[in-house]
Amino acid sequence: MNSDATVFIVDDDAEVRDALKLLMASVGLPAETFGSGQEYLEQFDPERPGCLLLDIRMPGMSGLELQEKLAQRTIHPPIVIITGHGDVPMAVRAVKAGAVDFIEKPFHDQTLLDSVHRAIEQDASRRGEALRLADIQSRIERLTPREKEVLDLVVKGMRNKVIAAELGVSMSTIEAHRAKVMEKMEAASLSDIMRMMLSLEAH
Repeated sequence: MNSDATVFIVDDDAEVRDALKLLMASVGLPAETFGSGQEYLEQFDPERPGCLLLDIRMPGMSGLELQEKLAQRTIHPPIVIITGHGDVPMAVRAVKAGAVDFIEKPFHDQTLLDSVHRAIEQDASRRGEALRLADIQSRIERLTPREKEVLDLVVKGMRNKVIAAELGVSMSTIEAHRAKVMEKMEAASLSDIMRMMLSLEAH
């Protein structure tokens, strides 16, 4: 569990906000409360890990509208929706749009806490993957334009001899470029390079 994670609670009912904050505190989870989606957006910081506990039906900006706005950001906390019985179709829509879970009122505390913990774990996993991809990208940026060409052709499965012919240079030149690519990409093998590039393509 990420010790830096915060539970961001967005609900227009002050009593509900306070009760949820107390529940989170009871298991050692720091929480911050917001009375509206707009209030949350005004302080939104993508760098802060955690999850969002979101009431689906609020005056002004609804939970679904807030979810849609956050979906336009590169990274945002995973969302757990809190819903009344009549709002289940809306909650299902929210889950299809990427929410981790929806919890119906009245709910058992443990059910909600289990969902919050799942969301925080998902957030940590997402952030870890984002850092890994950024690291791979920074390694690629260390390459010269010619080294990038060699990398592209290596990833396509071309042998050194074919790459040399393609680029109109000697085999020894390609071998030197390839060695530099491996060094700058911090790759121990061709399969390491392939895995890195496939990770980037998948995103």
